[in-house]
Amino acid sequence: MENPKVLIIYTGGTIGMINDPETGVLKPFDFEHLYKSVPELKQFAYTLEAISLGEPIDSSEMQPSNWADIAKTIFDNYVKYDGFVVLHGSDTMAYTSSALSFMLQGLRKPVILTGSQLPIGQIRTDGKENIITSVEIAGMRNELGEPAVQEVALYFEYSLYRGNRAKKISSEHFEAFASPNFRNLAEAGVNIEIIEHVLYKTEQEELVLNTNFSEEIALIKLYPGMPVKALKSLFNFDLVKGILIESYGSGNSFTNADFAKMVGDFINQGGIILNITQCVTGKVAHGKYETSKFFTDFNIISGEDMTSEAALTKMMYILGQDTSRTEKIEQLSKNLCGELT
Repeated sequence: MENPKVLIIYTGGTIGMINDPETGVLKPFDFEHLYKSVPELKQFAYTLEAISLGEPIDSSEMQPSNWADIAKTIFDNYVKYDGFVVLHGSDTMAYTSSALSFMLQGLRKPVILTGSQLPIGQIRTDGKENIITSVEIAGMRNELGEPAVQEVALYFEYSLYRGNRAKKISSEHFEAFASPNFRNLAEAGVNIEIIEHVLYKTEQEELVLNTNFSEEIALIKLYPGMPVKALKSLFNFDLVKGILIESYGSGNSFTNADFAKMVGDFINQGGIILNITQCVTGKVAHGKYETSKFFTDFNIISGEDMTSEAALTKMMYILGQDTSRTEKIEQLSKNLCGELT
């Protein structure tokens, strides 16, 4: 069996910065010196190659077009490599990992996103371990000789998460991510323990690239004292086709006649509304309390236990498809690639 081939894709972010020895200023990582900066990679019996997607960008500047570039790079190189590692800024990494899971339907190889809290050029950087272990997982095979992981995942500080279940929880700690409603896919200690029974395996035969994401999406987080009338422009069907509501608890809302009218009018025009909970753990359960009656009355879709990152990117994906409104609602309610329980 040939040595695994892994492609490292650099997009930007803290992990790709090193200190200029003359000026002390942080500058983008030069992948021609990958082995010099992370010499431990030489110990792998892997064939490693690295590319950079144009000028490095801060993850705060990530747009759906950037997600499409990453997805297309993976799709175009899919046959040549056994696994992929995407180096990315941590701030929007959970959005990108969620988006890629919908863009790359039928994935049968690992796509591991990772990054760091400190630049790779700093002595205490967490970037080295994150890169090393991500590369190792990207090349791992199971007892059948197949890739051990066959989905989009996110690796950070000894934990591997499903990409569309991950959420950034800290801007200071090395343990920057968590998977609130789904257990980790793997834990890295002395050995890397892959939790086989939770891994996602597609039934789709071929990889399909989907990059047509709708950006006509609005996100509304409910809060006490919300000036409801100020939301009117978000319910303008000429500008917005789908709305994601982050409601209270298990899917509850305040009672407000103006809000109810805007929701009703929006849905009657063909708009689609998806409801998820603001809570870090748990799920939406329409009808559990009287205060969720509002959502059942309007047949608003329950997002169950999806993260806001997964729900938002899923809605962008579904609304970008050339399908009927009925089919879109059906797809939003389904588990497409492990994003909901």
